[in-house]
Amino acid sequence: MSAQSSARGFASLAVHAGQEPDEATGAVIPPVHFSTTYAQDGIGGLRGGYEYGRSGNPTRTALQTQLAAIEGGAHALSFASGLAAEDALLRAVLRPGDEVLLGNDVYGGTFRLISRVLGDWGVKLRVVDMSDPEKVRAAVTERAPRILWVETPSNPLLRITDIAGLAEIGHGVGALVVVDNTFATPALQRPLSFGADVVVHSTTKYLGGHSDVVGGALVLNDDELAEKIGFLQFAVGAVSGPLDAWLTTRGIKTLAVRMRQHSENGLAVASFLDGHDRVARVYYPGLASHPGHELASRQMAGFGGIVSLALESGEAARRFAESLRLFTLAESLGGVESLVNYPDAMTHASVRGTEAAVPVEVVRLSVGIEDAADLLADIEQALQA
Repeated sequence: MSAQSSARGFASLAVHAGQEPDEATGAVIPPVHFSTTYAQDGIGGLRGGYEYGRSGNPTRTALQTQLAAIEGGAHALSFASGLAAEDALLRAVLRPGDEVLLGNDVYGGTFRLISRVLGDWGVKLRVVDMSDPEKVRAAVTERAPRILWVETPSNPLLRITDIAGLAEIGHGVGALVVVDNTFATPALQRPLSFGADVVVHSTTKYLGGHSDVVGGALVLNDDELAEKIGFLQFAVGAVSGPLDAWLTTRGIKTLAVRMRQHSENGLAVASFLDGHDRVARVYYPGLASHPGHELASRQMAGFGGIVSLALESGEAARRFAESLRLFTLAESLGGVESLVNYPDAMTHASVRGTEAAVPVEVVRLSVGIEDAADLLADIEQALQA
């Protein structure tokens, strides 16, 4: 029996799924396949189904097997970025006149893609507070969307959405329920098990985990929809390259242990900030005071490493972000190193003036796996500054 077939638990699947030793050499780490084309045994005689690098690559296949296993899905597709994955999904499902119901606290790139790129194609967008199921129910009753798009925890205010509850609401009006699981990762939350139809990832973040590779992924169970997305992946070509796929696979192998440390440090940082006389509000679902804490406790196996905080003003927030030393001021999140982001002028600048705009006093921390004492000391000196 192979190691892959023996793997059952999450950490075992993360290490072994799609990672059988190389048949020719016995190499424990499968080789990276850089070839752009593959020899055919006669016209149409493909070996293992491989023909051309855009249509398939063994290293990408291994990553897709790994992604499907850790999310508990039947199909996974790996893309050049998270937005490339979202674009392929949206174009596979939507037609001019269709509508997406989106949360009012959401990654700015998703909002921009739907409103400014697909909007020109006739796709409509409505925004609602996804953490309030009654508001969602009222919105879909008023007009049924084609897609109900969920982020939980949301970016950057860490709102928690009841995936099972919204799946029931969405399916009741015939909507496809999509969950962006980038913040939680399958180590902490598996949306398909709660009734979601599709899971989206920016694998750039926690799955890759080392701030050295850009990528995206979709995981789902629907055979027909997977075939449609797969066609677009091939026809449009926004695929992950072999080295990108390999780096993502390597990152996923340590996801379980990294997410435990991210969560531990995240809670330490949130607890330190909570009640601090220079902090107006802390956004972190691991705090008992968070309005989504009980739901997150049931839905997630941990609370993750993203902590947002509000200071007294936008000016104070900017000073704080620029005064941190161990936290690096940068875009993105989910790496082993701690990062600080000022959403209004950085990741969410594109949604200024919209329903998804981020308050100017909010700062987002991506808490890494460094020593917690060093992180707290850095935060304290920045708050004093």
